[in-house]
Amino acid sequence: MTEKVNLLNIEKIDERYSGLAEQSCCLSCGQAINLAEPREGEVCVDIGSGRGTDVIRMAQTVGPNGYAYGVDTSSGMLKKARSTAKKLGVDNVEFIDATFENIPLRDQCADLIISNCSINHADNKQAVWQQIYRILKGGGRFVVSDIYAIEPVPEEYRNDPEAVAECWAGAVTKDEYMKTLQYAGFGTIEILEESAPYDKGKVQVASFTIQGTRPGCCCG
Repeated sequence: MTEKVNLLNIEKIDERYSGLAEQSCCLSCGQAINLAEPREGEVCVDIGSGRGTDVIRMAQTVGPNGYAYGVDTSSGMLKKARSTAKKLGVDNVEFIDATFENIPLRDQCADLIISNCSINHADNKQAVWQQIYRILKGGGRFVVSDIYAIEPVPEEYRNDPEAVAECWAGAVTKDEYMKTLQYAGFGTIEILEESAPYDKGKVQVASFTIQGTRPGCCCG
C-alpha cells in the first residue's frame, strides 16, 4: 500500500542535505553500522543512506555473494553516494531514490537493516517501521540509531518543514517510538546505547541505538 508523505518536508530535507553532500561534517547521531555486524553473503539496507559511506562499507563486508542497498530522498546525497561507489569499484550496491514510507524492495529480502538518525525525519513513522518489518526476512534484524524527544514537540515546530529538516522537530517521545515498533510486529527490542538528554533546536532530545529481529526462522 502506498503511504502519503509530506512533500514539503521532503523538499526541505532534500534542499538541506543536498547542500551538505560534499561537506565532511558528521550527520549521524549513533553507531548503528558499528553495532550491526553485517556478515558475508547478507543482503543489507540502509534507510537514510546519505553519502553512502555505511552502504559501501556493508557491501565490502558482505562480499560478492551479498548486496547492499541505500535508500534516501536527497538528490545531492544520492549523486555523491553513486559517484563514490563507482570510484571505489564497489558494484554489489544500489542507491534508491525513495521515501522511507514506500521502499521499492520485495518482501522479506533483507537480512539486516540499519538507519542512522533518519527515521525521525519521516512524517509517518508507523509506515516506515511497517516497511522495515515487511522487507526483513524471518529472523532478519535491524540496528537503528535515532533521537527521541523528552517531551512532546509542540505542534508549531512539528508542522514546520525547516525544523523537521534540521533533525529535531520530527522526533517523538520514547514511549511513542517503542509503541510504533510493537504495532509494526516487533517484539523484544534491545537498547544497545542511550545518551543523556541534550538540547536540540527548541526541544530536549536523547539519542539511542536499538536492535530487534523479525519473528520467524531465516530460511535463506
